[in-house]
Amino acid sequence: MASLAKLFSLEGKTAVVTGGTRGIGAAMAVALAEAGADIILVQRDESDKKTYNQILDLGRKATIVTADLSDPSSVAKVIPDLAKAGHDMHILLTSAGIQKRHPSHEFPLEDWNSVLQVNLTTVFTLCRDFGAYLLSKPEPTSRSRGSIINIASLLTFQGGVTVPAYAASKGGVGQLTKALSNEWASKGIQVNAIAPGYIDTDMNEALIANETRARQILERIPAGRWGKPEDFKGAVVFLASNASTYVSGEVLTVDGGWMGR
Repeated sequence: MASLAKLFSLEGKTAVVTGGTRGIGAAMAVALAEAGADIILVQRDESDKKTYNQILDLGRKATIVTADLSDPSSVAKVIPDLAKAGHDMHILLTSAGIQKRHPSHEFPLEDWNSVLQVNLTTVFTLCRDFGAYLLSKPEPTSRSRGSIINIASLLTFQGGVTVPAYAASKGGVGQLTKALSNEWASKGIQVNAIAPGYIDTDMNEALIANETRARQILERIPAGRWGKPEDFKGAVVFLASNASTYVSGEVLTVDGGWMGR
């Protein structure tokens, strides 16, 4: 049993997390800390310290670095600046995302560009720079140089309604994950994604508030309930740990059975 616990342990590792202040991202950041990792939270500012304090309460090290994920020049500095500051990083979790809803025939280009920037281009930039950082490290004695975990969506596979930019961005995240895995898996870098189903978070407030739509969604979920942020703890620790060193290019759905229906 001790060896199995060691397989899932993240002791001695540091994870860089975007979107860690709320919802699924916060639950996953805390889960990584519970498994033993120190956490670097990439946030817009330092005003929200809830996740930061939860990590400290677990006895792990927490660091907040500020960046505007809608600004390409700000994003481009994140990983290089952390490396320059001497942080020894092993895990990247890209959980930050935004949503804009309009009928597709009226969808403003400005909203399209902002969603694609945060949800896809920023994810690519962080993955590119984190991959370059991991590749610059000496060849590992263990099986793994590090792990990258992106957050996809059911709309990686499905089109959704009135969310063309979000669907396009999350489809892109799925294919980006596979493309990077093809290049880096042989070099000891696992690149995977987690695709959440319908989760009770503030991003889905509009859906939850729509009584008819919320009921239709619930009726289609085999598990019979909307997901909770805590449902992602096991999945993220698995993909970040040595338990998944032969798993790469995978989009793991955590959806209560939605995609199987």
